[in-house]
Amino acid sequence: MTSNEVEHTEDGRYIVVRGRRWRATDPSIPDTLRTELVSALMTGRRLVKTEGDAARVMVHDAKVALGERGDPWWEPTEEGTRQRLAATIRTLLRSRGDGSICPSDAARTVGGERWRELMETARGVAVDLSVDGVVVIVQRGEIVSGTDVRGPVRIVAAEALDFRPPTDGRTAPD
Repeated sequence: MTSNEVEHTEDGRYIVVRGRRWRATDPSIPDTLRTELVSALMTGRRLVKTEGDAARVMVHDAKVALGERGDPWWEPTEEGTRQRLAATIRTLLRSRGDGSICPSDAARTVGGERWRELMETARGVAVDLSVDGVVVIVQRGEIVSGTDVRGPVRIVAAEALDFRPPTDGRTAPD
């Protein structure tokens, strides 16, 4: 094992750091989404130093999205899947700033190769977050409820999204 490799347990569910086991990232997350989520996690960790406890929600959501917290990714439950989808939506929206995401981004993160099976649930979670004022669901540039819509939609952050990273580039102490 080289110095850059991390030791895993035989079943691949945990990494071992200085003799302590930590839950591994869900290996079924597509590389591009995993990279974005890890970047959001690292940004959140840096922001805890400058923004304090307010930024901890960003770290927590990113870890849940990666499968490192919450229900184990290898034993998903319905409620755990919904929580992980919600955390993924919030994390990706924070990561993309004023950009948007597709419900399939969350489904691909949580469902891996079986992501299509999660599309209805991902859209339902987006609707729940919309009701709570955390996100807005948009279709063809118009805000929609999400419950009576067919076809592709986008999800954008709304006012109630807990903690958004500063847009002035601050991610670490000066």
